[in-house]
Amino acid sequence: MGKLLLENGVLIFPHQILENGYLYIEDKKIIQIGQGKLDVGSHVERIDVKGRYISPGFIDIHVHGGGGFDFMDGTVAAFLGVSETHVRFGTTALCPTTLTAEGEHIYTVLDVYKEAFPQNKKGSAWLGMHLEGPYLAMAQRGAQDPKYIRDPDVEEYRRILAYSDDIVRWSAAPELPGALEFGGYLKERGILPAIAHTDALFDEVVAGYDAGFRLATHFYSAMSTIIRKDAKRYAGAIEAGYYLDGMDVEIIADGIHVPAPLMKLIYKIKGAERIALVTDAMRGAAMPEGLSVLGRQEDGLQVLIEEGVAKLPDRSAFAGSVSTANRLVRNYMQLADISLVEAVRMMTETPARIMGVDSTKGSLARHKDADVVVFDSDIQVYMTIVEGDVRYIAREEN
Repeated sequence: MGKLLLENGVLIFPHQILENGYLYIEDKKIIQIGQGKLDVGSHVERIDVKGRYISPGFIDIHVHGGGGFDFMDGTVAAFLGVSETHVRFGTTALCPTTLTAEGEHIYTVLDVYKEAFPQNKKGSAWLGMHLEGPYLAMAQRGAQDPKYIRDPDVEEYRRILAYSDDIVRWSAAPELPGALEFGGYLKERGILPAIAHTDALFDEVVAGYDAGFRLATHFYSAMSTIIRKDAKRYAGAIEAGYYLDGMDVEIIADGIHVPAPLMKLIYKIKGAERIALVTDAMRGAAMPEGLSVLGRQEDGLQVLIEEGVAKLPDRSAFAGSVSTANRLVRNYMQLADISLVEAVRMMTETPARIMGVDSTKGSLARHKDADVVVFDSDIQVYMTIVEGDVRYIAREEN
């Protein structure tokens, strides 16, 4: 750490780009931004980025694993391994995410987060824990283990929240008995409730929104849509997500979980200001295709990674994403035909605002954290800087 000047780059802001730009960093913060040359004197490391893009660091608010590790492994090595994997692809901050599991293991994962936090010096920074489940709809469980799925338990979730102050979001199905009270309790404590793995009808999602559920976890995936019952049609969670102007949505933009036509539709209705791109990556991210494990290594679900996604071994359903953040940005540009500025915004400014850290992260601005990613026109990452510290730099070919 110290003084660092990035120059000869294309700066990306939430609504524009700036050619021939520079970014000066000092003591973990962005100090100066501009065009042309900046005279900063000696004792400053100068890096010519050779016309590459200089962007805010990517913020991934839903990550399970990567690089052969999963947060559910419950070890310091796994926590650090996941973050050191994703930092190579431009992620400067992320939310470690659990899967549905027995209660005691959730406590273990929370303990490991606290233990690993001060040791995380080489990977993506952590914004706090995201609990996904166990309060989910059985019919929309996806690859979540059904033996742990249950309705919200007041004593249980209050005990968990009293145990750890590192939880920043919790995903659940709003239609379950006690879910509205659960959402309200999270909101009172400043924790983001998100709808997920839900079979809710339209009105049940609206009730959840009123109770505090303001984010739709992996929109479209494990989520109800229009059904027919007794000759009548009923709208579901997806339609409610579109209808509620204040509902943010997160998208696994691998082009597989959500295909290109739906990516275009979501963007047309919600706009970049309401869409957060998320990897929802499992341990197979940045790993070779083949067999892998979703969840804890010793007793997780065996999956098959092929064609850029994790599947159940019988190929009957998807079982997780193996995306990286730079892939999401590239995919949304190419598959939904949107600008680089808007695609980057969905990976930076919008998730920062959703998680309440936009005063310090999510855009290039003076006095904000020096979380920066440098990449080329194909969104191949050249450099990742976390709070002024260069944590990844690609080897340049001669």
